[in-house]
Amino acid sequence: MGNLGPTELIIIAVVIILLFGAKKMPDMARSLGRSMRIIKAETKGMKQDDQDATQATTTATAATPAPAAPAQLPEAKPAAPAAPAAAQSDVEKMQKQIDDLQAQLKTNGQAAPTQAPKNA
Repeated sequence: MGNLGPTELIIIAVVIILLFGAKKMPDMARSLGRSMRIIKAETKGMKQDDQDATQATTTATAATPAPAAPAQLPEAKPAAPAAPAAAQSDVEKMQKQIDDLQAQLKTNGQAAPTQAPKNA
C-alpha cells in the first residue's frame, strides 16, 4: 500500500492537473517554493536564536554571583470582616436601583419600540 509506482504517480499527476488546471499549476508551484523558503529562513532563525540564548545563559551564569537570600515578608493578617448590616443595606440599595431601571425600560419600551441595530 505504501509503494507508489510510476503508473500510480502518473495517475495522481493527471488527476491534480485536471482538478486544478494547467494554468494554475505554475502559480501554485511558485507559491509553494516561496513558502518553503520562508519556512527554511524561519527555522534557521529559530536555531540561531536558540544558540544565542544558550550562549547568553552560560555566560550570564558564569558571570553572576549567587543570589542573596530573599527577605522575610511579614505575616499576613486577615482583614476584619465587613459589617453585615452595612453590606445588606448596600445590596438592598442596588436591588432597588435595578428594579427602578427595569421599570423605566418597560415604560420606555411600550411608548416607543426600538429597532435592533443592523450589523454591517
